[in-house]
Order: sequence, then structure tokens, then C-alpha cells
Amino acid sequence: MVPEKLIADFVGRLQAAAGANLKSVILYGSAAAGDFIPEHSDINLLCVLGETSFAAIAALSPTVEWWARQKHHPPLLMTSEEMHRAADVFSIEFLDMKRHYRVLWGEDVLKALKVPMKLHRAQVEYELREKTILLRQRLLAVAGKKDEEWDLLLRSIPAFATLGRHALIATGEPPAQHKREAVERLATKTGLDLSAFLKLLDVREKKVDRAGVDVDELFTRYLNAVEQLTAAVDAMLD
Repeated sequence: MVPEKLIADFVGRLQAAAGANLKSVILYGSAAAGDFIPEHSDINLLCVLGETSFAAIAALSPTVEWWARQKHHPPLLMTSEEMHRAADVFSIEFLDMKRHYRVLWGEDVLKALKVPMKLHRAQVEYELREKTILLRQRLLAVAGKKDEEWDLLLRSIPAFATLGRHALIATGEPPAQHKREAVERLATKTGLDLSAFLKLLDVREKKVDRAGVDVDELFTRYLNAVEQLTAAVDAMLD
């Protein structure tokens, strides 16, 4: 299901464009974890560069433009030093990268990366609040448009499920292995009705046909659950 040949082609083009400045290309997220869903999942790539000057980034632009025409997002660009300095404020992202990743070319820069946890709790609350506000903002643009509502729901659920996993970590519990487990454990811990989360995961994984689901009713329950979960996690972390 993961377009391996296309990814390999992109990595080869990056090598040719960046030359010695390219230190590593790493695949992370669902494509590395084994739960990639072509219709909904992104191909997440981290490119580690020796330096990130205007000229260095401009040299990669034609290659990334080709990648965009294949309907994929640009990779993240960082230096190795920047990763080590930023690990404390990007603890969620780097913990998840280290959990599931594959080195496609170059150095394994994640293996030795230490992720400080001193700001993790604050980042969990910040991300929950930010994504709740963004969900409302995007709903303004799609309300009443069934297909666009579904797209918004199905694209947002992985982020909220991931933050649920990190909420468990922040409260001292062992991390959940999968999104569904994180949602179920968090529902038990908080006493909240997170059935809308589970229904969305069912639709996303094609276990349930969305044609038989009332999207407005589901969105109503989902938004309510997101708001209550954010408040509950905030209270738990306090």
C-alpha cells in the first residue's frame, strides 16, 4: 500500500539535488508504522541537511515541486544540531518519530536523539487547545457540505488520537500501542463518551461504510467530545 517505488525515486532526486548537503532522509509516521491508508494518510519525510541557507533550500525546490505534483506534502527540513536543540519543544513529534521510523538514506539521526520531557505536559495541552480551535475554524468553512465535513473529520482524528496517547504518557501511564487503544484507555480514565472517535476510526479503516452514518450527528458528538477531552486533560495535567 505504501508507494515504495515513488518514495525511492524522490529520495534519489533529493540526493542528486542536494549533493553532500543531504545527510539523511527518514520516513516516519503511518507509512513506517504499518497502518498507512492511501486515501487519508500522508507520507511523512524528514530530510536532515548540513545547512539550511536560502541557496540550499532553493536547490531542492524543483525536486519538491515534482513531489507535490504526485500529491504529497513537502518533507521537513532540519539540521542535526537543530534537532537536538529543538527536541524539548517538539517532544511529541520526536517521541512519535522515534517510535516508528525507517532510514531511507544516510545517517540514523533519530537513534541517538534524546527527547527531554520537561515541556511535554505543556505541549500536550497546547496542541489539544490549538487543534480544537482550528477544528472550529475549519468547520465554519465546510458546515453543510457533507463531503468536506467528512474530509475534515477523517483528517483530524489521527491528531486527536495521537494527543490522547500523549495525554496518557503525561499522566504517567505507559503509551498506548495504537490509536484505538489510546482512545479506549482515555475514555476509561476520564469517564468521557469518546464513541465518536472510535466511529471515525472505523470509517477511516473502512470497517464501517460512511454512507450509513449521519455526518452532522457524528460531527456534533465529535466536537463535543474534543472540547470535553481538552478540558479533562487540562484538569488532569494540573
